[in-house]
Amino acid sequence: MISYQTATPGAPLVEVTSDTPVPGGTEVLLKTVACGVCHSDIHLHDGVFELGAGKQLDVGRQGLVLGHEIFGEVVAFGPDAEAVAIGDRRVIYPWIGCGDCASCKRGDEHLCTPGRALGIVANGGFADHVLVPHSRYLFDKGEVSDSLAGTYACSGLTAYSALKKVGECLPGDEVVIVGAGGVGMMAIQIARAEGLDPIVVDIAEDKLQAARDLGISRTFNSGDAGSAKEIRKSTGGVYAVIDFVGAEASVNYGLSCLRKGGMLLIVGLYGGSLNIPLPFIPMNARIIQGSYVGTLQDMAELMELVRAGKIAPIAIQERPLSEASEALADLKAGKVQGRQVLVVEQ
Repeated sequence: MISYQTATPGAPLVEVTSDTPVPGGTEVLLKTVACGVCHSDIHLHDGVFELGAGKQLDVGRQGLVLGHEIFGEVVAFGPDAEAVAIGDRRVIYPWIGCGDCASCKRGDEHLCTPGRALGIVANGGFADHVLVPHSRYLFDKGEVSDSLAGTYACSGLTAYSALKKVGECLPGDEVVIVGAGGVGMMAIQIARAEGLDPIVVDIAEDKLQAARDLGISRTFNSGDAGSAKEIRKSTGGVYAVIDFVGAEASVNYGLSCLRKGGMLLIVGLYGGSLNIPLPFIPMNARIIQGSYVGTLQDMAELMELVRAGKIAPIAIQERPLSEASEALADLKAGKVQGRQVLVVEQ
């Protein structure tokens, strides 16, 4: 098999030829059809997350095969595998845990540490084959395109899980989505499918226009110093802000939009730190919560919506698997609208 593996932090990925894995037990081997390129891949490729104040979290590891938004075709499986057949074409849930810890037993495999997440800990989809430990992590995509299908395993799942945490919105409960990139655009689609009309904020006018093209009627440019005040004035303060950027500026912008008792969900991993006077937290009764991808149950619910045709597709830019390094560079440079997807020649 051919895979593209990390070298020194930030260096081009290395093409490696190795033996194709042979599945055993409940394992399933899939030939990769398509794999999305995510901002998390950039952090793992660079080897660090920025923590603010000059601090960094070192996550660099040589020899890792990135890629967690995987769609593939089953080509082999172990003797104990069930509910799977050769030729099945499936989206892979990549946020796989150990199966034994308290988080896994609670159904929160995605929070297992360190876990076995594909493309994060175990080898992922920047390769022509992927080994999955069990068929329960495989989902039928329905009628959506092959290149779009894998993106639901991260950008779709992350957006769905974050929106689910907002809970029921009553009349007057406004929701702001900060960041109209790949994950934010997916969140817009899911929100509209669930009957929400979110306010969308971004610093790039072309992304705001893309949101308007999807039917969003209220968009604001966060580069305008008065836009957060305008949101607060027109709504009385919003009920929830979902920040798909996760930078110091975006988090502070989101906080400035909230009403008392409002909720800030931080999803993006751009980096930085938050400095807030502690009395303001109880005085404003606000919730500040992180949201990291989603559970296996969330994935099942999301894929039901996908198969039912309730979520409109986001823009996809296809490029060959051999251009994995270039795709990472373009995403890091901000040259990408929607989602880049690496496709494997069949």
